Order: sequence, then C-alpha cells, then structure tokens
Amino acid sequence: MSNPSADSAFAMDDIYRATTTAIPNVSRNVLGSLKTFVGAGANDPDEKEAFLDIKPLTRRGVSESAEVGDDIELKAVQLQFPSARTLDKNASLYQEERIETGRGTLLVAKQGDQTKPAMITYHDLGLNHVANFQAFFNFSEMRSLSQNFCLYHINAPGQEEGATTVPEGYVYPTIEELSEQISDVMLHFNLKAFIGLGVGVGANILVRFALSHPERVDALCLLNCVSTTAGWIEWGYQKLNSRHLRSKGMTQGALDYLMWHHFGRLTEERNHDLVHVYREYFEHHVNPMNLAMFIDSYVQRTDLNINRELDPNRRASVRTVEVPVLNMTGALSPHVDDTVTFNSRLDPSTSTWIKLQDCGMILEEQPAKIVEALRLFLQGNGYALKLSRKPSASAEVLVSVTPSSTFPLAPSPSSSANKLLLIGDGIQLDIYDCSSPDVVADIRITENPISNVNVTTSTNA
Repeated sequence: MSNPSADSAFAMDDIYRATTTAIPNVSRNVLGSLKTFVGAGANDPDEKEAFLDIKPLTRRGVSESAEVGDDIELKAVQLQFPSARTLDKNASLYQEERIETGRGTLLVAKQGDQTKPAMITYHDLGLNHVANFQAFFNFSEMRSLSQNFCLYHINAPGQEEGATTVPEGYVYPTIEELSEQISDVMLHFNLKAFIGLGVGVGANILVRFALSHPERVDALCLLNCVSTTAGWIEWGYQKLNSRHLRSKGMTQGALDYLMWHHFGRLTEERNHDLVHVYREYFEHHVNPMNLAMFIDSYVQRTDLNINRELDPNRRASVRTVEVPVLNMTGALSPHVDDTVTFNSRLDPSTSTWIKLQDCGMILEEQPAKIVEALRLFLQGNGYALKLSRKPSASAEVLVSVTPSSTFPLAPSPSSSANKLLLIGDGIQLDIYDCSSPDVVADIRITENPISNVNVTTSTNA
C-alpha cells in the first residue's frame, strides 16, 4: 500500500520541475501531475477540504500576455499635454469700443448683459484688460459670479493690446485726469453707479474717482493699492526705467522691475510657468514708449489725503473713502506695507483688509480665494448672486412683504440695476406682494438635517 504523503511529495516536486524546466524523460505532463497530486491528497481526510476550490490551469495567449505587460509598463496610457498658457485675447468675449474723452481716446471692452449691474475694472502697470483680467474672469468660479454683472474693462491710453505709439507732442493724462475719464465712460454707457475692481495703478485711479464721486460708486475691490506719493527710491527707479523705455525699449532692468512689481520675491521658485508667460509678454507685447508715459504719470501721483476718523461728530469734516472697500494683497507682494498704510486710513466699519499667503500676483496665483472673498464682499453689500452650483437643501427662506414696506435687510438701491435682497450663499429668495394690510415676514431656517434639529423663526412687522 502506497504512502499518500510520499505520493504527494513526489507529485509536488514533479509539478515544480515541469513548470520551470523542460523534462524530456518525464512522460507525464503538467495536467497529469496535478491530477496525481490532487488524487493523492484526496485520500487524506485532513487535506481533502484544501483542494475543493482548485480550478484547472489555463494557458494565457501570447497577445493577451503582451497586453498585460503593456499595462504594467504603462505603454498603453495615452499621454495628454496641457495647452500652453498664453495671454492672447479671446475676441469672442468682448465688445470693444473707443470712447472720446477730454484727454484722449480710451479703449473699453464690454463683456456681459448691459442690463445687469455694472462692474468696472482698471489694470496695473505694463498690463491691459487681457493680460490683467482675462484669465481671472475665465476661471470657472469667477465665470459663474461674473454672469451677474456687466463688465467694463477700461484700458489706459496707449496700453491696450496692439496699441500704436502715441503721437509726438501728446501730453499723457495725470492720475487725477485718468480717474476723471471714468465719468466719460459712464456717460457713454449710461451708467449710474458701478462696482470697481482695480489692481495697482488701477486701484489708485478708482479710489480717486470714488473720493470725487462717492454717489456713483457702490463698492471697491482693490488689489495692491497705494495711497501715498512715490518715495525717493521708487521715484528714482521709475525715472530710470522710463528713460530706458523711451530710448532703448524694453531693457533687462525695466523687465526685472515689472516682474518684481507684479510677482514680488521668489518668483521663479514659486510658479515658473506663469513667470515665463509674463516675462515673454512684457518683452514682446508691450509698447515701451506708451508704458514710459504711463509710468511717468503714476510716479508723479499725489497723496490721496484721506484719514481715519472714528469720532462721528468730526467725521463729516474729514476726507475719507465713503464706499465699502475690500483691500487685498499677497504675502509675497512688494506692496504689502502700502496696503497696510492704506487700510489704516480707511473707516474700519466699511473696509476689510486681506492678505493671502504664498502668492504675489494674487489674481493669477490664488483666483479661488479672490473669488470667495469677492463673493462674500458683494453679498455683504446687498447683491444676491446666482451661482452655477445648486442651492443648499439645508436652508429654506420665504419672505412675504407688502409693496409699501421696507424689509430691514434690504439696502437702498443705488446701482445702475436694481439690487437683489441678500439672504445667503446658495439660498433662493422669492419676494411676494401681499394685498393684506398686515406686513408679515416669515423666515424659516432649517438646520443641518444630520442633527435632526429644526429651528423656525417668525418675525411680524
């Protein structure tokens, strides 16, 4: 009688040799060896259950094995290269118009439905509405936000894309005169008021207009705004850059200054591709003569002459920015101290200062954070924004008012289009006219459904 353990050992050894090396003297094939092994193990009651799930061996085709090998070596993966970042103008987005003003012609690019509230943008040194704002407004979250407004991108004289050199003897407008040109733009488009979005020089220009015409500005979102005159170092550096731009074109010194002005420090280490794109843009797409005139105008700017006055009795006699201001900068921007100084001269009850980390050119490097801050800022000033995302199901609001009543949360409209009543992010608000003489405002707020707590608040006027 044969020993089952010995037969199992022989069968296992036979399988190993048959599957690794050719054995010409062995007549049994692999399948036969496996049957012997299984049969020997089946005689042993302790090992019987171990072979119940054994499946027959199958051979893998050569082509199938090759496909598996390609997957393992990632040869079948299709590579996708991202499209190169450019600052080329997307002509389909804008409707450009040239507007005659008392100090020359301005190119204004209109984007959106003119019946919606107006938002005016103004660019920084060396840029225009394409290089400064196109990528930001094409950002997915900002695109849904900007659909609530009609955008008017103002370009300073001679700073638009493809601009020709200004004629001989042309006197470039001062910063004050550039701010007054906004009145001509508003008259051309029949705007009553607007929200301003300015960067650097553009921020300074928008503030000056708000100081002269506070009733025509609803709110300001300012990035890297400077409120003081140019210091000696800035004045000397800018004068040198202006001279080189006039005589030699875009020199390395002027290029380095523009990169520092927009990105601050650690530019190459932080965002190499973005820095390369803007360096190429400054070298090949900027008119040096026109930029030199713009720089001369900015370096000769006057102080805004604004002060913070907390005493309500003396506030009326102090020059200050009367409109709400969102004052923003990046932690790596060279203008951080300037924004701090500007913030110290603003009314704290109507202004907010934000510094974003790990960025210098915040519109390009941190667009998501800018959009979130801008959205909350606009909602705080009475604009209910329709976003692309679905409303939250955790909150429901129903407001019923009579035509003669004034809801306490609703601000008085002052923009070119009617403001909507603000309730909150993602909440749809419906206002119904009631024929009943009683004014009833019912606000039903449903808390997070996970907590199983429902809170109902009713307010009777």
